[in-house]
Amino acid sequence: MLNRRYLRIKVMQVLYSFFQSSDKDMNKAEKELFRNIEKIYDLYLSILLLFTDIRHQAELILEEGKNKMLPTQEELNPNRKFINNRVIRQLSENQSLQKEINNRKISWQVEPELIKKLFTTIKGSEEYTAYIGSSEDSYQTDKNFVIEIFKKYISEHEPLLYHFEEKSIYWVDDVWLVNSTIAKTLEFLSESSTNLVMKLYKDEEDDKKFITELFRKTILMDSENEKLISGKTKNWELERIAMMDTLLMKMAITEMLVFSNIPVKVTLNEYIEISKLYSTPKSKMFINGILDSLVVDFKDQQKLVKTGRGLME
Repeated sequence: MLNRRYLRIKVMQVLYSFFQSSDKDMNKAEKELFRNIEKIYDLYLSILLLFTDIRHQAELILEEGKNKMLPTQEELNPNRKFINNRVIRQLSENQSLQKEINNRKISWQVEPELIKKLFTTIKGSEEYTAYIGSSEDSYQTDKNFVIEIFKKYISEHEPLLYHFEEKSIYWVDDVWLVNSTIAKTLEFLSESSTNLVMKLYKDEEDDKKFITELFRKTILMDSENEKLISGKTKNWELERIAMMDTLLMKMAITEMLVFSNIPVKVTLNEYIEISKLYSTPKSKMFINGILDSLVVDFKDQQKLVKTGRGLME
């Protein structure tokens, strides 16, 4: 689920807060870093749970129709195609998924209006009308419908996005990754699937080690890295350089010098790409120029010790 670029971004976000804060408790900040990463999985499970709650909302509406004083024939014999959707039932009834949701105490019970709005939006769509009116009845048809309504009406539902923004400042950035992962989760489903969810880490032990080292070493090497950057920006006062640019360069320097198994080109490309998302339009060229110059120095001084995959140029 989380690739290395995203792990770098999460480290960057907490380092940015750490260097801005007067509280320089590294252990405390590191715990916050891993809490933020774990919350990405909470967001992932929360969105998967939405399908169960939307289905439940649909059932409530059908029951209300049946219990009217003078129900119509349609209310007495409603179209249950949405409620019986095989993929939504699969998500609702999967024990391992529900166990993980329960263990993390994830629930939408306190947000009934949000669930109602979501179902109303879906029910009013052309896709919903076409789906329940179609004679096609297969797992693939159900799956195609679920993927379509997720991409068009759930992932872009503004009240839902606002809800996530209120829950966590980091979820504003995380939701696009999680929505992409949800789409992949749905696309990979089959009728025989039992393990429905993706893991948070691709390699938990290795990824956690990478996060910890990058975070700690960037802090511990801060003064040294600052001098290296200052030496390449003599015509600039360091305070005038965007703080995010400085931080990204410090992380890149740390990664190049500490992680022997990561090729220099990979490190350079990763931080330049991150700068496009989180810094100024001119940052890419600026960061690239400074880091390229430092790489030449590191090679001359034989500071770049690379082994295994790290030897790849």
